[in-house]
Amino acid sequence: MKLLQIDSSVLGESSVTRQLTAAIVARRQAEVRGLDVQVRDLEQDPLPHLSGAILSGRDDIAAARGAAVLEQFLAADVVVIGAPMYNFGLPSSLKAWIDRIAVAGRTFRYTESGPVGLAGGKRVILALAAGGAHQGQATDFVEPYLRQVLGFLGITDITTVRADGVGLSPQHRAAAIEQALSDVGGVAFVYAGK
Repeated sequence: MKLLQIDSSVLGESSVTRQLTAAIVARRQAEVRGLDVQVRDLEQDPLPHLSGAILSGRDDIAAARGAAVLEQFLAADVVVIGAPMYNFGLPSSLKAWIDRIAVAGRTFRYTESGPVGLAGGKRVILALAAGGAHQGQATDFVEPYLRQVLGFLGITDITTVRADGVGLSPQHRAAAIEQALSDVGGVAFVYAGK
């Protein structure tokens, strides 16, 4: 089984989402013998944002890199995505990654009756964090966006672990992280995909 860990926080060791993705992956490794884990750190190795040259295929280096990112995603059975909220949205580095995996003809296609996702059968675990209290609020553009784009790609097996309010006070931060780490323990890792 292959697991792809995506980290997008710019905060390094201070990152809550990195702490959560590490805990999720460690738990999965303890349960699945021989788990093949690949880590894509979008802070350490960012993808360029889309450009005309990339979209038109005039940039051979970017095209090859984008193809490798797509193949890595397609090969994964489980994807763990760390997504902190920055200014009500997700990090632009994560959006650049999404732009490489949302590819017509590979992960979705258009039909006369509407779009069809082609990347189903994967399990996705979202590790989310926000400085304020946004869960279930109109101000949360991270989880709804990720669920929308993943659903568009055909992925319906999505679980969320989140720590909200980590910027409100040291006490809020500690409690939110403790609750999120506890929630990691409750994530059912039964996988019936590939």
